[in-house]
Amino acid sequence: MIKNKYLIQRRVVQISILFLYVAANIWGWKVLTGNLSTSVFLEKVPLSDPYAVLQMFFSGALIASDIFIGALIIFIFYALVGGRVFCSWVCPMNIVTDLSNFLRRRLGFNQIQKRQPASRTIRYWVLGLSLLLSFILAVPAFEFISPISMLHRGIIFGIGLGWAAVLIIFLFDLFVLKNGWCGHICPLGAFYSLVGKYSLVRVEHNESKCTLCMKCKEVCPESQVLFMVGKSSEQVLSGECTNCARCVEVCDDDALNFSIRNLIEQKKQGEIK
Repeated sequence: MIKNKYLIQRRVVQISILFLYVAANIWGWKVLTGNLSTSVFLEKVPLSDPYAVLQMFFSGALIASDIFIGALIIFIFYALVGGRVFCSWVCPMNIVTDLSNFLRRRLGFNQIQKRQPASRTIRYWVLGLSLLLSFILAVPAFEFISPISMLHRGIIFGIGLGWAAVLIIFLFDLFVLKNGWCGHICPLGAFYSLVGKYSLVRVEHNESKCTLCMKCKEVCPESQVLFMVGKSSEQVLSGECTNCARCVEVCDDDALNFSIRNLIEQKKQGEIK
């Protein structure tokens, strides 16, 4: 395997998507217009962030048919391939947090901070709070303060105050909490974890090949999903897995690879139990 093959592919996808949005704004290209919340592909296919639409629904806004269809398209796509594929393959904030995580490893901060002082369930509470506030305030609450939207708009339409929020997240992830934003706080990540809970594309661990080097857990932004490493051969079924493939790339033993969820076998095991 080419070293960092999937990392290169992820960056190509992320930058290509951003380029198409920028090209639409500067040169009037019609391939992908709009932003991550609401877009149109090839002037025909509506695409909408289902989490943003859900906030709109809770705020009492009327949902236009094309917005609803766009949200349904995105929802079905991520439900099939893995909800948090958005986090690692599309979201521009991932580039920022990956850089922070890389520097943490190089500077040895992970060895200093052995235990994470925060629970990963926080993001689900933030998700619930965002919907509650959307209902109370009658506005899509998270969309107004989302660093992801700020960064995306800043790249497409020009630098603004959003870069301050991006810098804060970078420094927070670097000095305070490993994978702090994406792994503990971001409600969008929590939403897509739920969407991709039963998705088909999965990372699979082969215990017979594993030499317990633990490189996979060191680079994984959601290391808790790799609980089976060195213990059993099974697929990573947690919706919190981002399918970033960093674990696959660093595994010199070829003990981790992508696979399709074995629904038939799981059903049989469920019947036996």
